[in-house]
Amino acid sequence: MNQNLYGFGPHLKLDLRGCSKEKLSDLKLVYFLLDDLPAKIGMTKIAPPQVISYPGKEGSFDKGGISAFVLIAESHATIHTFIEQEYAFVDIFSCKEFDIEFAEKYFLEAFEAKKSHKTITNRGIEFPKSIPLATEIVKEERKDIN
Repeated sequence: MNQNLYGFGPHLKLDLRGCSKEKLSDLKLVYFLLDDLPAKIGMTKIAPPQVISYPGKEGSFDKGGISAFVLIAESHATIHTFIEQEYAFVDIFSCKEFDIEFAEKYFLEAFEAKKSHKTITNRGIEFPKSIPLATEIVKEERKDIN
């Protein structure tokens, strides 16, 4: 099946370990990464990145970090950093294909991560990008029901 007609699109999830604490706590860096990313992967930014520093919570595993997102016409990208754990989570969700290898390398280098785990899922596998084509598929699937 043609990816351009079936399914909504890819969702890249990166778990980055052994990151630089300095990079994970840098609000300007996180803003820049999300401001710069859409153009680099052929997406359309529709609002400036939102970047928030969180001090963490006493008695919690969360000792603080940054949470940030950028809205793109194709969906969104997010970053959540955990400074003490030297960890970052990055998600890129899009309705169109993008260079996943580039995106992974972009964040690995930016946060100086020592290791990463990448998960890619195809979201909305039955999402009809073409209504006429979807109508024909449904008719074909249901002809035995009538």
